[in-house]
Amino acid sequence: MKYIEPHAHMVSRVTDDYERMAMAGCEAVCEPAFWAGFDRSSAAGFYDYFCQLTEHEPKRAARFGLKHFCWLCINPKEAEEVKLAAEIIALIPRFLDRSNVLGIGEIGLNKNSRNELKVLEMHVDLAARYNQLILVHTPHLEDKLKGTRLILDVLKADKRIRPERVIIDHVEEHTVGLVLDTGCWAGMTLYPETKCSPARAIDILETYGRERIWLNSACDWGVSDPLAVPKTAVEMKKRGHHAAAIDKVIYQNPKRFLAQCLKFKVG
Repeated sequence: MKYIEPHAHMVSRVTDDYERMAMAGCEAVCEPAFWAGFDRSSAAGFYDYFCQLTEHEPKRAARFGLKHFCWLCINPKEAEEVKLAAEIIALIPRFLDRSNVLGIGEIGLNKNSRNELKVLEMHVDLAARYNQLILVHTPHLEDKLKGTRLILDVLKADKRIRPERVIIDHVEEHTVGLVLDTGCWAGMTLYPETKCSPARAIDILETYGRERIWLNSACDWGVSDPLAVPKTAVEMKKRGHHAAAIDKVIYQNPKRFLAQCLKFKVG
């Protein structure tokens, strides 16, 4: 099978993961800006990180025949210091013309705090001013529904934002319908211990259909699996989903969304 990994934090993974993904049929991997496992203390640290995502990580992926794309932002896990966030956001425009940059992400909320909301609004304004795609992180567990509603309110309030150019990630059973009803895309994150298991993700697909939904691993520093997408495709096949339906979710859908950025080309 061929698939696109639309959300993976490859700077936290070893090169063996790239090799395994390529062998499983991955054609492209998309890496949203993320937390480093600790809070960075200066805009200079983020400048170097953005260079890593746009200059160095694509070379590492290319060794295994994989195209590497990325998104840029300050992740909501580090968004409590608004002044620092403003300095980092001011750096982003100088990177937006780089050949593998897809847009602004993964922005959103972590603890649903006032400062996180302010930084989210700053990111949304940046995306609107530069006509960028948006990838959104929704908070975990009991904060997810409240956070998703807050995020959707911010997006709706900015009339420049077109929902079909926004992907709301980490949806679960209680948020996927809310997201799809706005016209935004929905991403399901496949985690071994949290978020969606393959079985739950397939249940959601069988309930809500396959339009404007993609699957991703969001593999990172923690317990996660860079092969979660092809493994879920195998489970879909076991459950009786035909090849075209599987292809739509793991390849055609992410390709359709990401191709709204003219830099994204696969196949």
